[in-house]
Amino acid sequence: MDNIMQHFRPEEAPFVDEATGWIQEVRDQNRFVLTNFLNPREIFILITLVNRLDDIKVQSFGGYSRAEMQRAIIFPDYFVPERQDFNVSLMDIGYPVKFAKIHHRNVLGTLANMGVERDTFGDIISNGDEWQFFVKSEMVDFFLSQVSKIGNVKVRLAEKELSDAVEPENDWESGSRTVASVRVDSVIAEGFHLSRNHAKELLEERKVTLNWKPHQRPDFELVANDLLSVRGYGRIRLDSIEGKTKKNKIRILISIISSKKKK
Repeated sequence: MDNIMQHFRPEEAPFVDEATGWIQEVRDQNRFVLTNFLNPREIFILITLVNRLDDIKVQSFGGYSRAEMQRAIIFPDYFVPERQDFNVSLMDIGYPVKFAKIHHRNVLGTLANMGVERDTFGDIISNGDEWQFFVKSEMVDFFLSQVSKIGNVKVRLAEKELSDAVEPENDWESGSRTVASVRVDSVIAEGFHLSRNHAKELLEERKVTLNWKPHQRPDFELVANDLLSVRGYGRIRLDSIEGKTKKNKIRILISIISSKKKK
């Protein structure tokens, strides 16, 4: 693992150390290690570390094919993980659909304020009316007993088979853009058609998260798989950095979910 940190950000060192520990545990004990839910950037880091080795492999799963938050299994190369090894369960939120509305922020806020870490649960999905979320299987009973309201709406949770997951609304729109730099403020401005000054104001007002963590630095440079969430505007995922144009701009591939979509 010599000089591995040159490939990552200084602030990612704690996760790199943790992931390195998982890999060493697999080697020392010759068994697989199951992680909590990881975000796309963490999964990318883990895959990068594992791919340096010949005798260790990694797979991830978050409950459905397009999951962002996923649990990972790191394992010796002779082992073949089964779907049930990931211990991912699906929770269905029952509520009076005709008389109440639930939004993603309501579900996330309720779960995040229950005294559990964010890596305890995975994606929150909806087809417009039905709402569901994925959890660590070992936490199913906890959520069943603790969640009775989402926002001001009374709800009843039920565990469902993973095959009963709804087909999420696919609001991601992908495309190629050109930016002067991959700074956070520049990508936010380009993604949501804002001025750089407005993007900086959103950062100063603590309305931006980067990879699920509050972020305020406008000059911070993004890398592939980074995910920005901007309150009131939506989300931007930097899929790849494609190189420079003839005018010395940077061409990027991004995917966007806008919270201001027309109905």
